Amino acid sequence: MEVIKVEEPQLSLNYQRRTTINTSIKPLKVVSLFTGCGGMDIGFEGGFLVNKNSVNEKLSEDFIDKQVDDNYVKLKPTKFQTVFANDILKDAKKVWLNFFKNKGYSEEIYHVESIVDLVKMHKNGVEIFPSDVDLVTGGFPCQDFSVAGKRKGFKSHKDHNGKLIVGEATIETRGQLYMWMKEVIDITQPKMFIAENVKGLVNFSNVKEIIQKDFASANGNGYLVLQPKVLHAADYGVPQSRERVFFIGIKKSEINPKILDELLKDEIKPEFSPYPEATHSFTKNSANLKRPVPLKDIFSDIEEPDISDDPSQKYFSKAKYMGKHCQGQTEINPENIGPTIRAEHHGNIEFRRLSEHNGGKNSEELKKGLKERRLTPRECALIQTFPPDFDLVMPDFKNRFYISASSAYKLIGNAVPPLLAYNLARKIEKVWNIYFQK
Repeated sequence: MEVIKVEEPQLSLNYQRRTTINTSIKPLKVVSLFTGCGGMDIGFEGGFLVNKNSVNEKLSEDFIDKQVDDNYVKLKPTKFQTVFANDILKDAKKVWLNFFKNKGYSEEIYHVESIVDLVKMHKNGVEIFPSDVDLVTGGFPCQDFSVAGKRKGFKSHKDHNGKLIVGEATIETRGQLYMWMKEVIDITQPKMFIAENVKGLVNFSNVKEIIQKDFASANGNGYLVLQPKVLHAADYGVPQSRERVFFIGIKKSEINPKILDELLKDEIKPEFSPYPEATHSFTKNSANLKRPVPLKDIFSDIEEPDISDDPSQKYFSKAKYMGKHCQGQTEINPENIGPTIRAEHHGNIEFRRLSEHNGGKNSEELKKGLKERRLTPRECALIQTFPPDFDLVMPDFKNRFYISASSAYKLIGNAVPPLLAYNLARKIEKVWNIYFQK
């Protein structure tokens, strides 16, 4: 890959990093990149609500802090704490802060400058990134590797600020922003990092091998990057068909030498692997696994939009049915898991139910007089396992929107399911002391 050259940043050098977080509460500090609205962060911090059927009590009894009501349990908090977040989407920052303010997080923790500009500013002497970082996470932009997208890969047609470019792709275009995540790893030198992307990346020529090699080169080839693994969210209690690939890197100079030998083996024993074991039986089979979580479980206490006081349920896409050959024209099956919640839906999010005329099969709901409609942002968020108190659509007192339903769909579709991230965080917690005890 192309070597990154430092150029003068476009932002003011009066910029200084400021945080007001008490980092003594949790021992492991996380830098979150490509943060979006915070799916990875919510999962890695824990302490949020999920449907009780999304947790396997036999395999993950230690996940549960308490039963909240008939439908929800609260998960235990983890040892991880977000100390830096970054995304260019201003709406993402608003939604993220609205949730994390309850943890005492200040506005300054979330940076809306592009990762390219932040790295350049740091290399020009501006204090940007925290010190003593334990973990860096980041779901680097995936549109250019997605099967549902235009599959441009490294040759993206957008720059690091999401704007269309003219001419050839460069190291600063969207398809190569993972290299700037690598630069942040160079700067902060965490003990571990986690990079996430769509499953389609692994089938995109030799992209997986290139990215794995590039990440390993951080800190002078100082990281062991394990074989990337595709995780299916439904195997972890997420009621959704969603597959993501995870790259996990570990700083070689920090690893216990005996554990390093174990991690270099072709087959890593489960007790040494940072990847979590399945808890639900969607793609896996075991007597101890719970059934996949159907949509009817998470929708059981949701009111219809016309009687709901929740803006994220009340306001939703009114795009009409356009025929089965168009994207997003199918209805969900309450007895099964949901479809992949997409960011680039352009209003064509799947239907909660179709009319009988349009081939709707939810006959019980239609008999009750419930109208044809698409999924709401709240329902999409629950499918992603965002907690029910996570606000998305935000009208002001004059009923204008500073976070619209359209923006909410995009933010949710771009996110990592918090419960999937939580399973990953809890497994990394278990191996952390094994890895880093000298």
